[in-house]
Amino acid sequence: MSAGTEQETEERAYVYMVRCAGGQLYTGWTNDPGARLHAHKTGRGAKATRAMGAERFAYLERCADRSAALRREAALKKLPKAKKEALCAGWEEKNLPRLSVASRADAKDILELYNWYVLHHTATFQVTPSTLEEYEDWVDNTLKVAPLLLARDADGRLLGYACAHRWHPREAYDWSVESTIYCAPDARGCGVGTLLYRALLELLAACGYWNVYALVADPNPASERIHAQLGFSCVGRTPHTAYKFGWLGLSTWWLALRTGNEKPAPVRMVTAEQTQAVLCKYGKTE
Repeated sequence: MSAGTEQETEERAYVYMVRCAGGQLYTGWTNDPGARLHAHKTGRGAKATRAMGAERFAYLERCADRSAALRREAALKKLPKAKKEALCAGWEEKNLPRLSVASRADAKDILELYNWYVLHHTATFQVTPSTLEEYEDWVDNTLKVAPLLLARDADGRLLGYACAHRWHPREAYDWSVESTIYCAPDARGCGVGTLLYRALLELLAACGYWNVYALVADPNPASERIHAQLGFSCVGRTPHTAYKFGWLGLSTWWLALRTGNEKPAPVRMVTAEQTQAVLCKYGKTE
């Protein structure tokens, strides 16, 4: 499944600075960075960002709890502009996504990120955490279908991953896949997911796939916005489908990578050189 709803069972708190259209910095705190940034960008955030035009996060810091976030917010607001800019520059360099293709050795980090969603979020309808052994095999099997892309920060921390799986096991569906993308909780709203998704879609097209489907927990306006921006269309909704922290529906989103009625060529895996060229377009590579 793709990025899920904002229902969670874990309290989170962050302090942030948003870069506005004129270069100004707005400081605030939130328990949901992605949703808060969207509110600022769409004029539903603070009065200041409505007037200045919010563009993106310039700084984001995880805090222990709401009280700690409020204290840190007050401290950041007292800093002179030069010190705020220095903090932002360091944060942006550290968090610039470094893109790569996963290997079996990355299974532990991928599993840790995914299991956070299993336990705390409705992005996946899985309830019981997966094991490392399962995910080592999962990495190997995923790489047989399409590239499994990772985004890490300068310290090597996993910011997110994106991949694709067969849409259906029968042979006639060989040209259709289901996309999957997960970002670390504090990387949502920072553009990591969009970079990973765009790179994945370009590589899927190069492999010769015709259709990409995404399953999204319903309701989920954040994920729906991302898929719509990337050209997906909602082709179906099933209400009251699953129970996790309450009843949820499921929506199916579809993107055509190719159109026409001719017989499709066999799907092929892209070369390492082709993959590297695509990753270089969308982020820094090591």
